[in-house]
Amino acid sequence: FQVITGGHYDVDCRLEGPDGAVLYKEMKKQYDSFTFTASRNGTYKFCFSNEFSTFTHKTVYFDFQVGEDPPLFPSENRATALTQMESACVSIHEALKSVIDYQTHFRLREAQGRSRAEDLNTRVAYWSIGEAIILLVVSIGQVFLLKSFFSDKRTTTTRVGS
Repeated sequence: FQVITGGHYDVDCRLEGPDGAVLYKEMKKQYDSFTFTASRNGTYKFCFSNEFSTFTHKTVYFDFQVGEDPPLFPSENRATALTQMESACVSIHEALKSVIDYQTHFRLREAQGRSRAEDLNTRVAYWSIGEAIILLVVSIGQVFLLKSFFSDKRTTTTRVGS
């Protein structure tokens, strides 16, 4: 699993077996990998928790790989050696699996970068709006201040008595 967006990019993760026994438990991890062989049939449960950071929504990517890949050639378990064409197909198949892993990794990095860029764009927009409001208020204040310097102040005098 890997946390893509949100907070400090960390979550709690727990995996339980069919009998309720905890097989895996980690706290505040950004990414991790866990490999195990199921010893019992049944429903395995996994849970990602965000209890310590309830105000921050997070996006988590996880990937399951269940079992081994089926053999590329049905007769691969034979006693004879592979032909040159078959061995080339096997090596290409292995290379393509690693390409898929690299693509997944780069898509996750792209999603993280996009999330950070959108967050930064939002912050810059709010900051710009705030600066524009402050600039407008200061400009209006300066106009009134300069106007008060050049306006005629009439004084009224009143005579008392006589």
